[in-house]
Amino acid sequence: MASSICKHAAIAPSPTTFRSQKIPIRPVYLIRNGRPSASAAVHCSLLRPEYTPNHIPDPKYVRIFDTTLRDGEQSPGATMTTKEKLDIARQLARLGVDIIEAGFPASSDADFEAVELIAREFANVDSEHVPVICGLARCNKRDIERSWEAVKHARKPRIHTFIATSEIHMQFKLKMTPEQVVEKARSMVAYARSLGCEDVEFSPEDAGRSDREFLYQILGEVIKAGATTLNIPDTVGYTLPSEFGQLIADIKANTPGIENVIISTHCQNDLGLSTANTLAGAYAGARQVEVTINGIGERAGNASLEEVVMAIKCRGEQALGGLYTGINTQHIVMASKMVEEYSGLRIQPHKAIVGANAFAHESGIHQDGMLKHKNTYEIISPEDIGLLRSNESGIVLGKLSGRHALKAKMLELGYDIDGKELDDLFSRFKAVAGNKKNISDDDLVALVSDEVFQPQTVWKLEDVTCGSLGLSTATVKLIHANGDEHISCSVGTGPVDAAYKAVDLVVKVPVTLLEYSLNGVTEGIDAIATTRVLIRGEDNVIATHAYTGESVNRAFSGTGASMDIVISSVRAYVNALNKLLGFKSRLKTEDPNESKVMHTL
Repeated sequence: MASSICKHAAIAPSPTTFRSQKIPIRPVYLIRNGRPSASAAVHCSLLRPEYTPNHIPDPKYVRIFDTTLRDGEQSPGATMTTKEKLDIARQLARLGVDIIEAGFPASSDADFEAVELIAREFANVDSEHVPVICGLARCNKRDIERSWEAVKHARKPRIHTFIATSEIHMQFKLKMTPEQVVEKARSMVAYARSLGCEDVEFSPEDAGRSDREFLYQILGEVIKAGATTLNIPDTVGYTLPSEFGQLIADIKANTPGIENVIISTHCQNDLGLSTANTLAGAYAGARQVEVTINGIGERAGNASLEEVVMAIKCRGEQALGGLYTGINTQHIVMASKMVEEYSGLRIQPHKAIVGANAFAHESGIHQDGMLKHKNTYEIISPEDIGLLRSNESGIVLGKLSGRHALKAKMLELGYDIDGKELDDLFSRFKAVAGNKKNISDDDLVALVSDEVFQPQTVWKLEDVTCGSLGLSTATVKLIHANGDEHISCSVGTGPVDAAYKAVDLVVKVPVTLLEYSLNGVTEGIDAIATTRVLIRGEDNVIATHAYTGESVNRAFSGTGASMDIVISSVRAYVNALNKLLGFKSRLKTEDPNESKVMHTL
């Protein structure tokens, strides 16, 4: 397959229709002082249509609406800190995402703070592409006001409001008549516009199971009220691609005023059809698609950004009527790694596009074909998504390697690390290299994950020792952010249990360990071990669920890496505690009744 960089520039309409927005193509994630840097952009001449909320000058352009920070974070255990959300938002901007749904501001004070911070980040940014920053709100005034307060600081703010329209939802969840639902939707879209927001998206929740005539009616009413984008969700992943494509076509043909708005899709993956349904919707006329990095999200997840974007890139001209996006695909791998690390949700090896086996060939027949011509078994090039084939530079790292060699190798792997981050990584690398003969790429990725993609430090593990004289014991030494050292000892059923109890004696935050997993990064007795834990605080960190309105007790994940499985385990536990503590420090005292925002008539 030919390189896709700037492949669509030749088919764009006349330059008078567009404002030139060059899209960066450098596939390296820059890390400066623990966060992505906006510097060092290499550009190409691909033009992105000028942004108008309810109109796209080029009918073949598809807007990418990323909801990783909102719907994606609803995955169990995927809670992210404000800093982590900001890092991901910056990476999404580098990726070229058109709209970032930054969160659900009414859910909690912490969510509001994260959305507001992201909005301010993209208020006066010196960049040729500035994404729209969107906040979710249910159809009530408090939600909408809260969303507008959070996003109004962005250069391009948007409110996304929704209400359920299927018979089962209206009858059993909302307990509202269809007439009441129409009036609520119309009045709340109008209210959002009255606040000064010129970009309002409306979603009829569970549209896939809603009555068609009712959909046409309610969508027509919200268009008259000022909606600029109509998002059609397959909320429970029920429809087949042929059905969902027809749904979009029918809405396009029968909704009054539809020519004045953008049609969008939001497809869940309950039957494994989210990507197929999204593509069917785009082919039928939708010009915005809602997706998440790695497909994370509620239940079985959402349509995956990387799958949808690469499908359009690979087959857009031949099979999708010339559709294209503004995504710089060479940033996909880094975005995927970042979301994987921050969310704690591991990618299955056979995941399309970004899985570890996506470009691996073990079959003898396949290997023979690849040696003769790569296109025999690869329809896209790994370089197109920012993945370099192993050992492109020829650098082999060992205990005698220096900082420059490590930095060069990390660049090959897609990480541009400098300053304190490089110093910390180099210290960890030398410690491992002194005990392990061969350092693999996977080892380096595990180490950078443990050093860079971690929450703000409240407690740092300095040392842990274990023993067993008929009873497992552990002694841990932790350093607080203020510099104070704390040492604690405990006993347990095993070394990890004893170490965790010793940590609890220092941190004094009661938690429940929900999940614990340990994996070897590579083969061999000297492999680095990576650990993932999931914890939940016993004194509750509450947020409001966007769809059900229920109060949800958040869970927090943590990861760690070391050649010592106990150290790896304790690192993961301390990192999860740091995330919980950082989250709690931002929460204000709320009235329990106020944290549960219900629909009001």
